[in-house]
Amino acid sequence: MESLAEFDRAVAEHGSLARCRVQAVDLTGRTDALLRLDTTDAVFLGCPMAPEAAVRVRASGALVFPPVPGLPFDPYRGCPYTPDELFASLEEGYEATPDARAYGWFRRTTADGDVFASMLRAIHDDAVSDALDEVLDGCRVVGVMGGHAMARGTVEYAGAARLGRSLARAGYTVATGGGPGAMEAANLGAYAAPFADTMLDEALVPLAKAPSFRPSVTEWARAAFEVRARWPDGGASIGIPTWFYGHEPPNAFAAHIAKYFANATREDGLLARSTAGVVFLPGAAGTVSRRLRRRWPD
Repeated sequence: MESLAEFDRAVAEHGSLARCRVQAVDLTGRTDALLRLDTTDAVFLGCPMAPEAAVRVRASGALVFPPVPGLPFDPYRGCPYTPDELFASLEEGYEATPDARAYGWFRRTTADGDVFASMLRAIHDDAVSDALDEVLDGCRVVGVMGGHAMARGTVEYAGAARLGRSLARAGYTVATGGGPGAMEAANLGAYAAPFADTMLDEALVPLAKAPSFRPSVTEWARAAFEVRARWPDGGASIGIPTWFYGHEPPNAFAAHIAKYFANATREDGLLARSTAGVVFLPGAAGTVSRRLRRRWPD
């Protein structure tokens, strides 16, 4: 169960929580149910609950993994990220966003070798993989691999965006590495798919005013959100970035962002989920590595 609606439905239909798995659901308003129902062999992952409810469900044989205070992310999350979530507080500058704070936490904890932090990263990445698989169930996924150096305002960027739009209109789910450059262009194209062709041409103009995430991630991201605000409710696509390359921010045009701490998990997952093919655009070492893995898998 990954929502209160699922929790309430299970309670209504079965009158029991025995052997259930509840993931990242705020149960502070469900104390009566937790005190009343059978929770034998249930597992609660990162679910806030009243102290008396936690004591009772533990005593009845449930495992309770409480939320971890002070983290800039939820290791037990039940769904992929959204651009609005990762870029919250962008008006204060990129450094204030959850994405930037998670990268800062990642750098600090990898430097000190904290085994508890390693465990949290592993739990988080496994939860993200599970959430991504749920989103992609039944989808025909085409991976678009390309580097971050492809600048907005270039012929190449526009071409990659038109590619993403064509794939989305053909019924494919576009999945990229989730970052800037060619990756953003393909996600932008998928976002533009439901609109008239002129929308993409018009959107490229304001984006070109912030051609790269260097020197300012803040201005680069703001330009993307301005496009999203002018043309809301665009087409859905997937971004699969990593905090391992934390200097590369995620782009705002992927509806579902599966961001990982472990780059190896991210790269293998992106290729494995590209069930309908892979398109390779210009890129550097990361793109080349994924191309070689596609040709010669382990």
